[in-house]
Amino acid sequence: MTVDTLAVEAPSDVADTPDTLTPTDAAAPADPTTPTPDAPEADKPKKAPAKKAASKKTKTLELTLTVTGTADGEWHAELKQGSTYLARNLAVAAAAVSRAAKELHEDLSTPIDEVIEAAREQQAAKVAALEAELEAARKALADLAD
Repeated sequence: MTVDTLAVEAPSDVADTPDTLTPTDAAAPADPTTPTPDAPEADKPKKAPAKKAASKKTKTLELTLTVTGTADGEWHAELKQGSTYLARNLAVAAAAVSRAAKELHEDLSTPIDEVIEAAREQQAAKVAALEAELEAARKALADLAD
């Protein structure tokens, strides 16, 4: 709580308003201790500042999006509001996960892209091993045909 108080002024022999104004009184500089008719009265208590109206709080909507990926490059998503699932086990493409993370924030996209790149390298190694195995199987088949 704020209380405004006024300082007590010493009594003065000078009247608040002159009885009559003469042209010489009007031209004379004003005495700083004498209030002018235009100045606010010193005896009025100061008003407390107006209180701000209580602002409405914005209702917060909380959704939890969980995106799960595997080393095989399979990605799934689920969406939850509170304890209620709105969507579960939705298959999503790795490229879509990467694009969505880039749209949200760079701090999200960098680690996600690193995980996707690691999965890509692992899949490329798996493809190379399978191609080598396929080539070996073809050669064995050709040797049996002779």
